[in-house]
Amino acid sequence: MFKKWRLTDRTRTLLLMELAITLPALALMGFSIWNLKSIQRDKAIEAAISVDLQYVLKGVEHKAWDKAATLITPLQKVFPSIDDPEKAKAKLGEILAAHPEFAFAILYDKKTNRLISREQPLREKEWAFCSYADQSIDMVAKWVPMEVGSLYERARMMEKKDEPGMLLYGEWSKKDGIRAYTAHALFIPSNVPSDRVTLAVVGFDPDYMRNQFFPHVIKNTLSMKNGTMKSDPHPPAISIHATHDPTSWVASENWDGGKPEVERSFSDSFSGLVASIKYPGTTIADMGTKFLHYNYTVLAALSLFMIGGILLTYRNISREMKLAKLKSDFVANVSHELRTPLALIRLYAETLELGRLNSKEKYQEYFRIIREESERLTALINNILDFSRIEAGRKEYEFKETNLAELVRTTLESYRFQIEQHGFAFEENISADVPPVTVDREAIARSLLNLVNNALKYSKDKKYIGVSLYRANGSVNLEVCDHGIGIAPDEQEKIFEKFYRCGDPLVHNIKGSGLGLSLVRHIARAHGGDVKVESAPEKGSKFIIALPLDPSVRTGAAMA
Repeated sequence: MFKKWRLTDRTRTLLLMELAITLPALALMGFSIWNLKSIQRDKAIEAAISVDLQYVLKGVEHKAWDKAATLITPLQKVFPSIDDPEKAKAKLGEILAAHPEFAFAILYDKKTNRLISREQPLREKEWAFCSYADQSIDMVAKWVPMEVGSLYERARMMEKKDEPGMLLYGEWSKKDGIRAYTAHALFIPSNVPSDRVTLAVVGFDPDYMRNQFFPHVIKNTLSMKNGTMKSDPHPPAISIHATHDPTSWVASENWDGGKPEVERSFSDSFSGLVASIKYPGTTIADMGTKFLHYNYTVLAALSLFMIGGILLTYRNISREMKLAKLKSDFVANVSHELRTPLALIRLYAETLELGRLNSKEKYQEYFRIIREESERLTALINNILDFSRIEAGRKEYEFKETNLAELVRTTLESYRFQIEQHGFAFEENISADVPPVTVDREAIARSLLNLVNNALKYSKDKKYIGVSLYRANGSVNLEVCDHGIGIAPDEQEKIFEKFYRCGDPLVHNIKGSGLGLSLVRHIARAHGGDVKVESAPEKGSKFIIALPLDPSVRTGAAMA
């Protein structure tokens, strides 16, 4: 027949709390797994990273435009009037000398069809540079007069939109036999009247564009404090190359070559250039896979934690239910143990009351039995009260220097009737060299009686009890041994737990509270000592209470 477990209010509350936590956690984890599967199927991580990288490349073009505008805007205010050609040419030389990032400057007026140009004066002695500048000026001088009207209108339109009235153009050319990128900026000088079509052109130095301008733009993009680069411990690498040549022209320090993940052509400025981006040493696909693996690992770890929590809760609930059963058995057993001495006391008291005894010796015997059963009843009640105080943390001990030999003799003498009544052979060995020890007399006496009472209850045919008191290694040992049923090795530690009773059938057929040995251990440790057991099944048991001779050891244990 299976025993039905009854849920206490506390156990029911624990179960409800477990369900309240577990069910939402399971639902959240299920949704997370489904979401990760969807992300993996739709390659959403790769798409999101690609969008972010496109945003970064767009930022490269914007920053290139902003940097060019920062360089050109001051020139608009200082460019000379074309009405005095000699003075204007000299002024252009001064402007170029103050701005070595430019290779040449041109000023063209449609009304007079006049064009004034000047090369960078700081590099007049460099033949190769001058040759490049002359070729560039000649090229610009050919197409600016033909396009000046439309270019002028576009610049004015930008000014009306509160944008820098600047147009940027670029192309690839030969410089010193090497492909070089030539960039031009066209703008309207500030002193030009609105009804006059005059246009200024400045050409950027190709070396400056490659070695300073675009490296600065790339570095500034990768070090953005806001946007995609924010808090990225491993930023991507950026490269700029020609439209029809994938070879890197300018690149960030962490560019490691290879195929880029995303590319974007410069659309509004610096035509002929393409910006590329990638993550060094990895790919977007690898990053997506790593992200999914990381999240699956986190989910697995959370699952393990949740399973562990469920198992721990199950264990606690099982323990609570087991403890509830033990408490129920404890109440039943204590009730039985209380009933036995009460029944004897009542029986002998009624016999005395009816006056059925004829001899004085019988009267004395009945009085003695009533007294001893009362003491047994008191000991049982004291055990329960002590346990209650220990559980509540209110148990206090009254330590006094005590003649332990005398205490043991007195305690055993009060219990001798019980021992003899059960037909036990009794042996008492008390050493003469046992010194006074600081103990709680009542607690030590109760411990001794608990051990003797266990020996009485758990012995079969070999009815023997031996009590010894002796010195050993700085302590006094109180030893109680029997030839009873013994204790299995795997249960010898558990017997000191509250309410625990061994699995031997004889134990369960004998009523008991399961508190005696738990109290013995608590009392021993409160005195700075301990209790241990030496036993084997069917070979009896020996319990040894070790009490330290040094009171400071006991004081430290009590404080702990």
